[in-house]
Amino acid sequence: MTNSVSSHQRRRATLPGSRLWATLLLSISIASTGGNLGVRAAETVPNELKQVIEQIDSNASQQNLQGVLSFYDRQFESEDGLTHSSLAEVLSGFWQEYSQIRYSTNIESWEQEGNAWIAETVTTIQGKKMMMGRSMDMQSEIRSRQRLENQKLVSQEILSERTILTAGENPPTVDFQLPEQVLIGQRFTLDAIVQEPLGNNVLLGAVLEEPVSADNYLESESIDLELLSAGGLFKLGTAPVIPEPRWISAVLVRGDGITMITQRLRVVKSMQN
Repeated sequence: MTNSVSSHQRRRATLPGSRLWATLLLSISIASTGGNLGVRAAETVPNELKQVIEQIDSNASQQNLQGVLSFYDRQFESEDGLTHSSLAEVLSGFWQEYSQIRYSTNIESWEQEGNAWIAETVTTIQGKKMMMGRSMDMQSEIRSRQRLENQKLVSQEILSERTILTAGENPPTVDFQLPEQVLIGQRFTLDAIVQEPLGNNVLLGAVLEEPVSADNYLESESIDLELLSAGGLFKLGTAPVIPEPRWISAVLVRGDGITMITQRLRVVKSMQN
């Protein structure tokens, strides 16, 4: 999804490996007993479910690894390929980068299925870290669906995910437009437009597309920044022919700040609600 430009118009930058926003996504449920009660609204969430989510948010905000892992079954697996052991490794690496971090989860809907709870939640993660001598702020929002049995999280599906990293005195305000879901082989567009007038400022930018996988959560990527003649990035891409999600990132660099937005693009065989 990148265009070629002459070498004097390029600068090399490193994309931080902070994709962990999608791992700990404390949208949780808790095992219980009873029959299938159907999908219920957030107003009817049982107190025991609320308490479990509050405990997970609290442990994650304190970077208490063992406290968080105690809510994950040993056989836990996610659609991204994360297991109980790889989750521990990824969380540990992610938290080493952030001196301050806060998790907050809201339950959007829930249902009881046999002895399990299934909940759809939205988790907000806010963090701050130092990178190359400058402070960087992170804000992420993840919508996910998970299943718990015997008070342990056994599986998780990420429904949507967007993370914004900013640095500098005045990072660009970016209008980021990308579909959350496309069909296999479908063409799609990305628009990342800086809202402030360019004036005499130089604007650099780049787009990066990566497969979502457990191996890529903490990897750092080198990218070539292009000198942009317009006030943003406009790219056309094609979804893979197999149904696997992608991370699509737009990086925009100005003299007084940096903004990077990463969104998960779900690739499916048929459209889902």
